[in-house]
Amino acid sequence: MCASPFEFLRGGPPPPRVALLPDAVFFSRSLPIPAGSTRGEVVAQVGLALESLSPFPLAQVYFGYFWPEGADHALAFAAYRRRFTVEQVEEWRGREHVVPAFAAVLGCPVEPATTIVLASAEGLTAVHWAQGPVPTSVQHQPLAPDAPETERAEVRARLLRAAGESARVIDLSAPPLPVGAGERELAFTVGDLRSVIPAEVADALDVRDKAELAALARGRRRDMMLWRVAFGTVAACLLMALGEAVLLGAGVWQKARLAKVAAQRPTVAHIMGEQELASRIDDLSTKRLLPLEMISAAAPEVAEPKAPPSIQFLHATANTLDSIQIEAQTSNAGEIAGYKTALEQTPGIERVEIRDQRARDNVVTFLLVITFKPGALAPAAS
Repeated sequence: MCASPFEFLRGGPPPPRVALLPDAVFFSRSLPIPAGSTRGEVVAQVGLALESLSPFPLAQVYFGYFWPEGADHALAFAAYRRRFTVEQVEEWRGREHVVPAFAAVLGCPVEPATTIVLASAEGLTAVHWAQGPVPTSVQHQPLAPDAPETERAEVRARLLRAAGESARVIDLSAPPLPVGAGERELAFTVGDLRSVIPAEVADALDVRDKAELAALARGRRRDMMLWRVAFGTVAACLLMALGEAVLLGAGVWQKARLAKVAAQRPTVAHIMGEQELASRIDDLSTKRLLPLEMISAAAPEVAEPKAPPSIQFLHATANTLDSIQIEAQTSNAGEIAGYKTALEQTPGIERVEIRDQRARDNVVTFLLVITFKPGALAPAAS
């Protein structure tokens, strides 16, 4: 059966590339840290302490320290640089972290007075916590891989006495293995234990040259920025491709919709024509045309009873139930505007238009188009 193409997503991030150095080449010290110290101040204190403790100048040792922020002491460790061959140092290239092997258990959640004993090909290492998250001592005793059990038990007992009083001892024979964790964590599995170290604390564990580490950190930030830019570019291209696909699909759908509308247009036009004709027939059969009432409502003496204009109606045509066209004339063209205004102020009239105004032999003829409000006219009593 083929594996799922998304199996790598379910498996989480890949393990980090970590170089675990032999514990035998390192010496360690527990250093008190004043409350409220910053990480920069802790780095300076560790450097000063190692310079006073080491027989070699600080530039000739590889060193690191373990200090979670807020802890009252730090664990500093160092090794003489010449203990490592050129080939060994060359193998560190491309590694994300280079730390002592005992650093793999520093992130384990342990109770006070706990000692973890690590077995390796070089010997046994005891990491002891008296109180708090930082170990108080790291002891190493060389031991041959084929040493008898009696010798191994004796070395283990010696280590536990040197480490300090322990309420709990955890023996780990399996080597520590780096495992995938979040971007801001370094994680190991050691036997049944899981050790998780925050990234800022894990960076301080790295024993490589600090200038080289700073250059590596800049390179990682640059690579991360380039990766994010590349990822964003790919995501933008995929988004644009998706948009193009959506537009293409929408275009096909729109063409199909327009074709359907065009095919249905004659049917819709036929239905609308029949509906309009039915409405017209209904109006003619159920409602009366009231031309005389329209003429009476628009009469000059009705519009302006106090001073009726000298306007005469010549011909009238009522084509709809609510409008009438009246051909009229007057010998006084100035009366037309006042007459139009008076008609517009009549309650039952909605709109008045003056069209085709002509003058001949001192007589002005014009077309008067009056639209009444629906229901404003009532049939005259018989």
